[in-house]
Amino acid sequence: IFDMLRTGKWWRGNGEHVADFETRYAELIGTKRCLATASGSTALMTSLKALGVDAGDEVLVSPYTFIASYNVIFMQKALPVFVDTDPETFLIDPAKIESRITERTVAILPVHIYGLPVDMDPVNAIAKKHNLKVVEDACQAWLAEYKGKKVGSLGDAGCFSFQNSKNLPAGEGGAIRGNNDGVMDRCHSIHNCGRPYGSIARTSSYPISGTNFRMQQFQALILMSQMNRIQKDADIRLANALYLDAKLKEIPGIIPYRLVDPNSRSAYHLYPFRYIKEEFNNAPKDKFIRAMNAEGLPCSAGYGQLNREGLIEDTLNSRGFKRLFSETRLRQWRDENILPGNDKLCNEAVTFSQNILLGSRADMDDIVNAIAKIHKNRDSLVS
Repeated sequence: IFDMLRTGKWWRGNGEHVADFETRYAELIGTKRCLATASGSTALMTSLKALGVDAGDEVLVSPYTFIASYNVIFMQKALPVFVDTDPETFLIDPAKIESRITERTVAILPVHIYGLPVDMDPVNAIAKKHNLKVVEDACQAWLAEYKGKKVGSLGDAGCFSFQNSKNLPAGEGGAIRGNNDGVMDRCHSIHNCGRPYGSIARTSSYPISGTNFRMQQFQALILMSQMNRIQKDADIRLANALYLDAKLKEIPGIIPYRLVDPNSRSAYHLYPFRYIKEEFNNAPKDKFIRAMNAEGLPCSAGYGQLNREGLIEDTLNSRGFKRLFSETRLRQWRDENILPGNDKLCNEAVTFSQNILLGSRADMDDIVNAIAKIHKNRDSLVS
């Protein structure tokens, strides 16, 4: 990195390191092409624009996710339409997708949250039936697999994040993977201020609209320095997670996530389970989490009901959105923003950070024993 900094060639336009990273990451995921971006959010924004999502369109999206998953839809002046969550899988429920499709729906944005792979076969079948694009939000799902294939390689585009909390971090950074040269050429132009690239006709210096979403050279070097260990770390997380799965399900009121297919694996950006308070004398989840922290085991409550966040009404009430969507449609959207599966999950979810899963088998036993101890002494949670 110091050698690169001394050259002064810090941006991808006059250096080779970003392109080298793109080649290596495409090989890792098993796709033809990869484009490095400034962040996971900019990867999603670029992909949506490249696939034709435009003002006044609608995009179906998972509600149990980080806020960026539907902020990027709003940034296209499109409407995110939430499809309810299956609490057992923590993921979008494919059986509820078609009921949300309207004449304005142009894409589906399934989120492989926590690294858990979405059931992509029915998602893709519905997309094909209704001529919709599929953008995978794999921002937490490096090396996760669905039926033996890497997630991020299963839709029209797959997007990843390398933000500092991620399993493969660079402070900030992102990537788009794809197999369609036309789509990836368009992504490249969009992320580079609209400059022509590949099949994008050189009719002018800036033939399409775009902006600066480029990755920097030092980010690519930081990422490549870690790529030799990412598979090993993923295997350690997997072994520890499977051990926890088997042990935790024996404790009343603790229900680990369910994979959508037995031939799939999570990336375990977070290890999630559900806390059923009725098995703990109706102690609120926050008291259980505090008890876990007291046992030296940091955990969190997972995502809240982000489909009710203030930014949504702020956007729907904006002058621009009132021009794009009728009062009737926005009223209907609000009426349909009732997601019982997602609400249930938000009330029950508890998560461990991915770094905990890099511990020893003894560390995993400490987790199991701590939860068993809390259950055994559950009366004190409500005293």
